[in-house]
Amino acid sequence: MTTSRVLTWQVTESGGYETAWIELEAGALRARGRVVGTRPEPYWITYELRTGDGFGTGSLMVSAETADGTRGLDLLRDPGGHWTADGEPLPGLDGALDCDLGLSPLTNTMPVLRHGLHERAGSQEFLMAWVRVPDLAVLPSRQTYTHLAPGLVRFTSGSYRSDLSFDADGLVTAYPGMARRLERGTGEAAPDDQGPSAG
Repeated sequence: MTTSRVLTWQVTESGGYETAWIELEAGALRARGRVVGTRPEPYWITYELRTGDGFGTGSLMVSAETADGTRGLDLLRDPGGHWTADGEPLPGLDGALDCDLGLSPLTNTMPVLRHGLHERAGSQEFLMAWVRVPDLAVLPSRQTYTHLAPGLVRFTSGSYRSDLSFDADGLVTAYPGMARRLERGTGEAAPDDQGPSAG
């Protein structure tokens, strides 16, 4: 069974918005999205994300446009866990399962769904292929996700911490300090988007 969603987040950290067209099916996710941001500079981003079994990233294709021009990224992970960016190896990411597109609440979904952390107790540490925006540099990032309550997961990376709210499909509704999901067609926060304040 395939679950299809079209979601929009107001991304307060970038002064912009993200809309994603999402398909969830049998342990895999496919999504395409469009992003507009105004910080640290005005930019447009389009992306296409595909995962394999267990929500592990297969590919992330990104295009970013700024006043300096347009750049692209073709990020791939092979079945052996090796990553390339535009065909060049990224050895510092060997063994990582997930990409993390900067300032995008969508890419918090994969590790949470893989371990069911929006539903049950647990804590997992991950090595992520973090894509900085808007320059699309790919950097290793250590991140930890910890179940706090049904639909509530604490995200930490270094000294940064935020308590994220998720819906039943494992998709972010509120990311305090970064983004909040909007009610379709209204531009207002959805009723379940009143997430906890970052503590």
